[in-house]
Amino acid sequence: MKKLVLILTALVVSSSLIAQTVEEKVESLLQKMTLEEKIGQMTQFTSSGDVTGPTLRGNVEKEVKAGNVGSLFNAFKADYTRKLQKMAVEETRLGIPLLFGYDVIHGHRTIFPIPLGEASSFDLDAMEEAARIAAIEASAEGIHWTFAPMVDVSRDPRWGRVMEGAGEDTYYNNLVAKARVRGFQGDDLSKENTILACAKHFLAYGAPIAGRDYNTVDMSLQTLHEVYLPPFKATVDAGVETFMTSFNEINGTPSTANPYLFKDILRDQWGFEGMVVTDYTAINELVPHGTAKDLAQAGVQALKAGIDMDMEGAVFLETLKESVEKGDVTEEEINVAVRRILTLKHKLGLFEDPYRYSDTEREERLVLCDEHKEKARDFARKSIVLLKNENQVLPLKLENKPKIAAIGPLVKSKKDVLGAWKAKGSPKDAKSLFEGLKGATRGKAELLYAQGCKLDGDDTSGFAEAIEVANQSDVIILAIGEARTISGEAKSRSDITIPGVQTELLAELKKTGKPVVVVLMNGRPLALEKEDELADALLETWHLGTMAGPAIADVIFGKYNPAGKLPMTFPRNVGQVPIYYNAKNTGRPFDPENPSGYKSNYLDVPNSPLYAFGYGLSYTTFEYGEITLSSNTTDGAPITASIEVTNTGDYDGEEVVQMYIQDIIGKSTRPLKELKGFEKIFLKKGETKTVTFTIEKEALTYFRWDMSEGVEAGEFNVFIGTSSDQVKAASFTLTKDYEVGKKNYNPIQSK
Repeated sequence: MKKLVLILTALVVSSSLIAQTVEEKVESLLQKMTLEEKIGQMTQFTSSGDVTGPTLRGNVEKEVKAGNVGSLFNAFKADYTRKLQKMAVEETRLGIPLLFGYDVIHGHRTIFPIPLGEASSFDLDAMEEAARIAAIEASAEGIHWTFAPMVDVSRDPRWGRVMEGAGEDTYYNNLVAKARVRGFQGDDLSKENTILACAKHFLAYGAPIAGRDYNTVDMSLQTLHEVYLPPFKATVDAGVETFMTSFNEINGTPSTANPYLFKDILRDQWGFEGMVVTDYTAINELVPHGTAKDLAQAGVQALKAGIDMDMEGAVFLETLKESVEKGDVTEEEINVAVRRILTLKHKLGLFEDPYRYSDTEREERLVLCDEHKEKARDFARKSIVLLKNENQVLPLKLENKPKIAAIGPLVKSKKDVLGAWKAKGSPKDAKSLFEGLKGATRGKAELLYAQGCKLDGDDTSGFAEAIEVANQSDVIILAIGEARTISGEAKSRSDITIPGVQTELLAELKKTGKPVVVVLMNGRPLALEKEDELADALLETWHLGTMAGPAIADVIFGKYNPAGKLPMTFPRNVGQVPIYYNAKNTGRPFDPENPSGYKSNYLDVPNSPLYAFGYGLSYTTFEYGEITLSSNTTDGAPITASIEVTNTGDYDGEEVVQMYIQDIIGKSTRPLKELKGFEKIFLKKGETKTVTFTIEKEALTYFRWDMSEGVEAGEFNVFIGTSSDQVKAASFTLTKDYEVGKKNYNPIQSK
């Protein structure tokens, strides 16, 4: 009888909302809710389906039935999410549906390259499509919400989560952020194959001191606004529906308790109307941060900072009611958060049909379907970067049925190719490099194998077998790098060389005199000076996902001509870190002609990186002409910069043509160059194309020392080329100043 009453009550509530606008529906429901039910909506717990951190609550189902949960994460599969949703809808007083979230970072079950690898493609359409496929698969298993994209700019490869972002450049991060938001959310959130995107981590999580995860961030407001904020603004412009707080503090205030970020900037300046969720137990962590004496005070700080939902920590659930009674917060402050949460559930159509996402038929038909796997293979190929190709070792030829030695601890790995944050990707569904090579060479080559060594440790007992196999071969393919478990969250490294004795194995194989093709699998830029010296060819393949093996084989044997470019600088050694292309000059600039003078030089290593931002080779070659400007002066009106690019090699291929700009003199110092445009073009061998970029005054503006935004008249350099360090140059003059406007960016005066 009790169950019937609950069902009837829910039906009455649902039917009374049919004719109302979303705002009216939300307000009507809000009036019926108790304070406890409101706080329940602001609470998110993890399901037992998967865990990404220490769990604090054991009996999730009991909490759901008690109305203490507005959202669950790590719950997936159509049947399971339907079961949980049924509890919320049929066994609570108001029948408010749950919001199911999950870390769908680079695929759900069909896994695409890690995001840093995706960024190497410089293919925004492909990145959007990968996110779209991830949303299609995740939504079929009952998931409404992904905690992606991570849009943190990062210049430090020691930080393990560089694998989750688009690298070191702000302009590029802006574009990637928009593409991934569009992919996840689609063009209509009411469709059952869309999921909410979440811009994370707000803010500057990618700049921890010493590259150590969760560590303190300390930087100028100018850098904060110029480098780290724009990708988040880009997600707002793209219509992102949720934001996530970052674990770190910035200049003395933890992000989760920072009204400057979530009220002044996100709400007041940017007009964001969506919902803000904490990262995992971030409110609880305000206590060890040292801004809150206890959890009650932490909860008050978070709510007043503009936080709407508490992920896993149960701080809101356990303290907010008492804080209201004591007058530390008001019920209206809670109402503001609940309105945002209920509005999202309406946008997803969950009040109309709570089970629309839990679709076993769609799950069976779409998850890991052949079409998705073929897309994953194609995108994996696009994400590969050719770092070295001495004497054109690659692509390998199969005409004379060669003997190929496949050696290394990653040759047969099916788990490491999936990378960190692999969602529900399974090794049993992944294709290893060995499988890819086997499929590509069947009947055309003899494939030999030896493991050689493990990914870590000092055991060299497998070297002898590897050398024996190598001596029998015509060419060696050596797969080395990082295990997937040493990049990602809480996976910072102080040593970013290849672990264990893998490089020693390379050195021994080099002694055989056979050509050595090194296939790198890793989640971050590595220090590769030794490998660069020893290898005949180097392929950066990152962790490419489900179809890694066939994709790598496609590149090795020339079925696909690699066109990837590095979205992050590769240092010569860890002592150069942080090293990034858009650095600034000093008063004593680096002088390669006088390295021992009183200049900004190292004594023991060149200032230059091993591989620069934007670097990547092809099996063909490209020749750049000179830059042609539509005008050498402008008062702020757009001008164009054009350049001819010719494929001068023996293969058809793609090239990412990159444009950089330098403001030579400014009120504040400016970077040596900044990416302001790129175009990926396809050229048949012998073909020439003209690539044209438009330069508008908005591309020249920046934040000055006083936090005013604008640009001063003066001379600018334009660089166009194949990478940030291989460019042609021209210059133009801006004849008048431009001011965007001076705004209040003082966090002390935040509202």
